[in-house]
Amino acid sequence: MSAPSLSLERIEEARSVIDPVFLDSPQFRSDALSEALDAEVVLKIECVNPVRSFKGRGASYFTHLHKKSAPGPWVCASAGNFGQGLAYAARSAGIPLQVFAAEAANPLKVARMRSFGAKVILTGRDFDTAKDTARAYAAERGTTFVEDGREPAIAEGAGTIGIEILRDELDCVLIPLGNGALLHGSGAWLKARSPSTAVIGVGAAGAPAMERSFRAGKPVTLDETPVTIADGVATRVPVPEAVAAMLEVADDVLLAGEDSIVSSMQALFRELGIVVEAAGAVTLAAAVAHRERFRGKRILLLIGGGNADESTVKRYLCGD
Repeated sequence: MSAPSLSLERIEEARSVIDPVFLDSPQFRSDALSEALDAEVVLKIECVNPVRSFKGRGASYFTHLHKKSAPGPWVCASAGNFGQGLAYAARSAGIPLQVFAAEAANPLKVARMRSFGAKVILTGRDFDTAKDTARAYAAERGTTFVEDGREPAIAEGAGTIGIEILRDELDCVLIPLGNGALLHGSGAWLKARSPSTAVIGVGAAGAPAMERSFRAGKPVTLDETPVTIADGVATRVPVPEAVAAMLEVADDVLLAGEDSIVSSMQALFRELGIVVEAAGAVTLAAAVAHRERFRGKRILLLIGGGNADESTVKRYLCGD
């Protein structure tokens, strides 16, 4: 098992060619969270763009590199955010896209993928089951299967976040960890340009496959479907290449509990007026749970997604 070949030069190139609507996302110090955590807390808000997540960066760069060599149609699997990012980029390039998602996928994310022109097929009990179906579908038809976590270009596009992060001097960066492309790309840039900055991946306690893989030093598959509100990081079957990359760039992997994720969604809404999905709040949840570890340090929390559906907003943010 080896990490996919990622290039720092291509991360730099990605910044010059991906859709600028995804670049230079807000990055600022939060006084309220700094006081609450007794640390200097910097936030990187990656949900103020057309797809409401960081996924547009990697999808845009992948499309830039492959729109001529693999003209389409394309097939992918997604819990919803990557599918939105790839649908947005593929539509701009005139490439048809089919997205396979779990039968219980977030309805808002499904609707938004379709709004960007993707044909969405709902199948299977979870994301990884849908991915198996998508891969087989693409193989049967000889079409391009785009796998988040495996394609270097997707990690390289996400790595442009690392360039922006290092505008601040930081002791530690907490990065949401699902399929691993964000951790791989941003972590590679951070380790190369600021070796003293700790890189920590954060998942959900109800979906611990990547954390267990980190501890074991090899991919660890879950037998049961992950049970977590944070569907964006609910990986059951880790991508081997993503695990290899994680082992190269991550200093640690933490898990956030369900109650702390909800509390962090509420804190971000209350203190900053932003609506984030559960997977977007895992970094704050981990920082709160491990506040002694981060006390007195300058830390950056990457807030990765804002696709919270109406029922989630009503239940957790409006008190209904």
